[in-house]
Amino acid sequence: MVIEAMKMEHTITAPYAGTVETIHFAKGTRVPEGSELLALARSAAVGTTGG
Repeated sequence: MVIEAMKMEHTITAPYAGTVETIHFAKGTRVPEGSELLALARSAAVGTTGG
């Protein structure tokens, strides 16, 4: 996700692989500091191999 603030773009990286379920703010909305930006559903394990 890329957020623009004060004419600068900030890249937000997810803490784990997943799918965005909900975005809590609309484009152009002021977001209070510390707000949760979106809801992320964790993906099933990817890239695991059997022994």
